Amino acid sequence: MLEYFISTHGARKGLADTALKTADAGYLTRRLVDVSHDVIITEEDCGTLRGLVATEIKNKEEVVASMYERILGRVSVHDIFHPNTGELIVAAGEEIKEDAAAKIQESPIERVEIRSVLTCEAPNGVCVKCYGRNLATGRMVHIGEAVGVIAAQSIGEPGTQLTLRTFHVGGIASNVASESSIVSRYDGILEIDELRAVDAVDASGKAHRVVVGRLAEIRIVDANTKIVLTTQNIPYGSKLYMKTGDKVKKGDKICEWDPFNAVIISEVQGTIKFESVLENVTYKVESDETTGLREKIIIESKDKNKIPTAHVMDESGNVLKTYNLPVGSHLVVDDNTFVKAGSLLVKIPRVVGKAGDITGGLPRVTELFEARNPSNPAVVAEIDGEVSFGKTKRGNREVSITSKTGEEKKYLVPLSKQILVQESDYVRAGTPLSDGAITPADILAIKGPTAVQEYIVNEVQDVYRLQGVKINDKHFEVIVRQMMRKVQIEDQGDTRFLESQVVDKQEFMEENDRLWGKKVVLDAGDSETLKAGQIVTARKLRDENSALKRRDMKLVEVRDAMPATSTQMLQGITRAALQTNSFMSAASFQETKKVLNEAAINAKVDYLEGMKENVICGHLIPAGTGLREYDKLVVASKDDYQRLADAGKDMIDAEAMMEEIL
Repeated sequence: MLEYFISTHGARKGLADTALKTADAGYLTRRLVDVSHDVIITEEDCGTLRGLVATEIKNKEEVVASMYERILGRVSVHDIFHPNTGELIVAAGEEIKEDAAAKIQESPIERVEIRSVLTCEAPNGVCVKCYGRNLATGRMVHIGEAVGVIAAQSIGEPGTQLTLRTFHVGGIASNVASESSIVSRYDGILEIDELRAVDAVDASGKAHRVVVGRLAEIRIVDANTKIVLTTQNIPYGSKLYMKTGDKVKKGDKICEWDPFNAVIISEVQGTIKFESVLENVTYKVESDETTGLREKIIIESKDKNKIPTAHVMDESGNVLKTYNLPVGSHLVVDDNTFVKAGSLLVKIPRVVGKAGDITGGLPRVTELFEARNPSNPAVVAEIDGEVSFGKTKRGNREVSITSKTGEEKKYLVPLSKQILVQESDYVRAGTPLSDGAITPADILAIKGPTAVQEYIVNEVQDVYRLQGVKINDKHFEVIVRQMMRKVQIEDQGDTRFLESQVVDKQEFMEENDRLWGKKVVLDAGDSETLKAGQIVTARKLRDENSALKRRDMKLVEVRDAMPATSTQMLQGITRAALQTNSFMSAASFQETKKVLNEAAINAKVDYLEGMKENVICGHLIPAGTGLREYDKLVVASKDDYQRLADAGKDMIDAEAMMEEIL
């Protein structure tokens, strides 16, 4: 009986799950279509000079998406030359075909700037060059292709294959132990930037330097051409075996680190003095059964005022350096022991297989496309600067960052979170100060629009890749472009906008272009035609002032017209679909009463530019042969045309010609 029950339970659960999943995936597709239905290829080339930098995507040492896959069928922004031979592989504005993509893949080139839908400057829809190849035909896309709907269906269709629930993949991505050394892949000369390191000697007596900064970066430069072949960051706590200016050969080990433990290194030599390190209060002793070794592990204290720290003191008893001891760290040194610069003080095991539930599948895709903030966000540095710790207030630790210019930002980090930085560390803007997920809103505010676009595309791709579904990046780019259509006005200047108003990016740029070169009247003087506050062209002003000057009257005083300033917004797909320019499309999606009320109050006009509103009105859709440019196209035989031309008509009127032919 029990076995029968278990069997039926499993079968029924599968059916219920599939039904729910289908509904969820269907709703995702509907939202995607609604947000992107008006993205249609409208022109050949928008003429933009911007693009996206494509690199191969790696997970540890494994290549997840090769350079070949990422650039094939795209258009290059610049001329691409082979770094070693100087041969031109692809000219600017050309499609990267199979042979060119293979050459780039085999060369030392690590970054290629490609045209992208995200940077396309076409006023309506997108252009052929920014979209690239039509994946259905293998040729460049044609004008009139409904790429928005194609993108929405390409992303929504595999949605049913994604898992619905959270699943165990062991470990959260940010804490996974990765490779343990940097090995040169090219011959060249080594350059190291922003290096903070101390000299040390390892157990075997070999001299090396230990990196104690978090911003160190190595570059390998070609000895002859001086072209940068590769750039990599050196992790904190690495043992560095080379210095700037050294010649490196392919396969040389540049530095290595402990892949399983994050570490805290002493930057100075002196005597260790612990503070608030109390047995069974802030630390516990664990003994390893196999080796018999006893280890002190820092635990979370119930008394929030006791923060375990390690001070390095000089002979006179002055504190040279202070280090925080985070929860879960293993103490390697004892109280009152003498340490040298570069000595290991603390090991913090990197969690590899903390049975972390990664929100996988559909819920994660929805979370990203709706631009929701995760439940456990990290505290992120907004400026470059030096870290210092303040007091503990109501269970929060105060962390300050002071920039070189003297600007200071203060953050409150809950004591339950692990602080990832140490006193007097130098951090860059965008560096997480505590553990947790970085929110898309933070990335947008600190690193800018390009970084958040890349983040969303890569994160959604990770979910699909995990399920073995391959989708081209350009489909995600189309959706992300629609999520970032709006800007919020900060200062309206002399435009018609209001402060904090949300407007379309295109509308914002057109309004600023309208004001370019115009003047605002401060004092109309003796002019009869102009009034104070009026916006006039430079020509009109010149004519008016010269007329006043001739009559010895008071001239008009002006200032330059001020353009509006704005900040980029990131909207979720539902919100973006409801705030689209077409009220018909928005009303047929969700919240019909609200949308129609707002449209009526604002006296909105729907210009029927997208596909949905044309279907609602029963018009031809503005895609394919229904494109508005083709409306006046006359299809007739060459003989008919010749006959009319011979009849001596200088200018052939399309309508008259149609009547005559028909």
